[in-house]
Amino acid sequence: MSVSTTELEPAATERALTIRVDERDNVAIVVNARGLPAGTKLDDGTVLVQGVPQGHKVALADLAEGDAVIRYGEVIGYAAKPLARGSWIDEHAVRLPQPPALDSLPLATRKTSAQPKLEGYTFEGYRNADGTVGTKNVLGIMTSVQCVAGVTEYVVNRIKRELLPRYPNVDDVVALTHTYGCGVAINAPAAIVPIRTLQNLAVNPNFGGEVMVIGLGCEKLVPERLVPSERVPGGRIPIEVAGKPESPVLSLQDEAYHGFGEMVDAILAMADDRLAKLNQRRRETCPASDLVIGVQCGGSDAFSGVTANPAVGFATDLIVRAGGTVMFSEVTEVRDAIHLLTPRAIDEEVGRALLREMSWYDDYLSGGRADRSANPSPGNKRGGLSNVVEKALGSIVKSGTSPIVDVLGPGEKMRRKGLIFAATPASDFVCGTLQLASGINLQVFTTGRGTPYGLAMAPVIKVSTRKALSERWHDLIDLDAGRIATGEATIADIGWELFHMILDVASGRKQVCADKLGLHNDLVLFNPAPVT
Repeated sequence: MSVSTTELEPAATERALTIRVDERDNVAIVVNARGLPAGTKLDDGTVLVQGVPQGHKVALADLAEGDAVIRYGEVIGYAAKPLARGSWIDEHAVRLPQPPALDSLPLATRKTSAQPKLEGYTFEGYRNADGTVGTKNVLGIMTSVQCVAGVTEYVVNRIKRELLPRYPNVDDVVALTHTYGCGVAINAPAAIVPIRTLQNLAVNPNFGGEVMVIGLGCEKLVPERLVPSERVPGGRIPIEVAGKPESPVLSLQDEAYHGFGEMVDAILAMADDRLAKLNQRRRETCPASDLVIGVQCGGSDAFSGVTANPAVGFATDLIVRAGGTVMFSEVTEVRDAIHLLTPRAIDEEVGRALLREMSWYDDYLSGGRADRSANPSPGNKRGGLSNVVEKALGSIVKSGTSPIVDVLGPGEKMRRKGLIFAATPASDFVCGTLQLASGINLQVFTTGRGTPYGLAMAPVIKVSTRKALSERWHDLIDLDAGRIATGEATIADIGWELFHMILDVASGRKQVCADKLGLHNDLVLFNPAPVT
């Protein structure tokens, strides 16, 4: 990556900063917060023929219509019209190329020498009976159907106000509400996605095995299906004991309850019992190999692939070297760069699993009469991203350079440690929900345009791609990676800073901005099955 710095016209004092990622690139992006005016001369002799906003691309050579536009050393599209050297290349100037064909990609061909293990790094976490480790100590209250969401939210507010102060070692009480459970094709093949997502959310390590379920009593998704089978002999909880403190399931239609007040009292009693158990948990020193980190980006811009995401990728490699686990996701922001990932599969089976998830999503979009051009968003384009190809090439660098050891379908629980591709849609809220179900205990989220996104179940470290964003959103951004673009820090500098921040946040020594402010988004299930 090269950063070009040139003085502007004599009246100007600000340096012109541009970034060219690869020597093969025929475009560069503008770093200056206010963009660059027409007439600015870059150090390679390029003169801007028009003003170019921050993050947007400038042509470094004359391009005829149909010529390849190259960024990251890869073709991101083709010139939709003749473009003179120094032209501003926005989304209208680039024609979307075809995605990589899935039937001819190399699988598990990249042989990388094993990086030295990273030893001696620890964090203070909550050890669970199943060997997983939590970074928070949270009581989760799950619903089996949307009908009981209002009651659950009401009760959670009362628990926080009346019960939680008695249990200082419990961080929070979280309502796991959703819009699933009834009015759906519960036995449709694709229904396994929302069902296993809810089942696996219940065993997220930050819940300490004490999640409780509130149902209605007539829904298609029987609440007992959401309870881990090891919690009861025979793997099933009899309906007749629902509502007693020893059962994690309570159904509001149980005839034992006379009125709303008795329902609430029963839920409070159940919560009190579980809060008492969670309050006995204590943090203990755990190796960094117990970290399960999700990485995600939202509100991306043209800097995502040169500052924040590469720094996250550097930290990803550190966590994997320490024996930990990192999940990267977002199928539509991987699909157009899949040819760079299949060679990194640890074996051909994992490579084929990557292709299977890409193909499934191609079919899913086609069935909805949509395609990959629906991504990026208007904000992404304002930030300089022309199309999903450019976005994907910048997105996948969050995965670092480690071999991909496993592939998870949406909502599947992790099976092994290391770098994992967890297939999810690119939607921030759906991706976050699915990564939680897969078992993350902390998430790292990069943003260029800015978002107050947060998860109540797990800490979210937000990393900005631009220095201007971190300064403007000083109380919403946890780490500024924009210093890479301005030359104040290297990718390695920010990567190590992020790695140490992860250990501090996982230990409870540092609180992320979203948690300080109580900014937490709702969980959103991915339901590709029919709604009846």
